[in-house]
Amino acid sequence: MPPIDEKQAFTARLKQVLKRSSKKVETASELATQFNLRHRADPITPQAAQKWLTGTARPTVDKIKTLAEWLDVSEQWLRHGVTDTRRSSRPKTGKSSDDVIRPTVEEIELIRRLRGLSEYRRQLVEGMVEQLSLDSEVWKD
Repeated sequence: MPPIDEKQAFTARLKQVLKRSSKKVETASELATQFNLRHRADPITPQAAQKWLTGTARPTVDKIKTLAEWLDVSEQWLRHGVTDTRRSSRPKTGKSSDDVIRPTVEEIELIRRLRGLSEYRRQLVEGMVEQLSLDSEVWKD
């Protein structure tokens, strides 16, 4: 059985993708119903869905696969919070990693403004940037 931290992390990821789902799922009963429409072989109860939503249990691998397909995300990300591929530290310009990356005037101004924020606000911005950059890796094309 996974440690509580992993269960809570899974719950956070599940809630994140459910918010973005075209079919709004707000309760454990709705989650169970929508899940069971896609995973007929081994349906779940609303109580099981509630455990997924509260972080007291994580679904089995086959159920995570169904969730990932339904919610159009990577199984790896849904299970572990990591993407299937490593992030490229290289710019997408086709230049080699030996090339120097020079910030634009706009980027320098953004950095200056970021440095002027309080530590708390800077952490909020960094978290948002991290989330947005993960979104492009997590959501399937």
